Amino acid sequence: MATQQKERDGAAAVADSARETASRAGDLMKDTAATVAQKTRAAVKDAAATVADKTSEAASFLGHKCDDASAAVGKEMESLGNTIRSKGPQEGVLGNAGAAVASSLESCGKELEGGMSGMAEDLTNTIRRHPVPAILVGVGVGFMLAYCLTKSQR
Repeated sequence: MATQQKERDGAAAVADSARETASRAGDLMKDTAATVAQKTRAAVKDAAATVADKTSEAASFLGHKCDDASAAVGKEMESLGNTIRSKGPQEGVLGNAGAAVASSLESCGKELEGGMSGMAEDLTNTIRRHPVPAILVGVGVGFMLAYCLTKSQR
């Protein structure tokens, strides 16, 4: 009987040891999972911040390139207006028409030299000063687009 008791005590000790080891393993797994989750969240946040920064840089670069291109086109338009004014007829109907075209080219060229942001501000201010006509123009453009799209689908 004493041997049976020793065997039971030994089996109970092994069972307790197994429970304790399993408990420690479970705690270790929880800690590891929490650490992995925390590091994953940090890595995702860092990646998102990097993507946002790169996107912002790309948009800024494209904005500068657009402004540079519009400024170059504006200078050329202004130069063409000056050329028409200086080399075209000065009097008569052709002179008046040439002067009007030259003035239009010069003023449009100056607008383009100001960059796209300047034009966007001008458009915004015009819409604020004249909201009803702006809405009517928008509705008209919408109807024209809808008509063109339905006509092209036939």
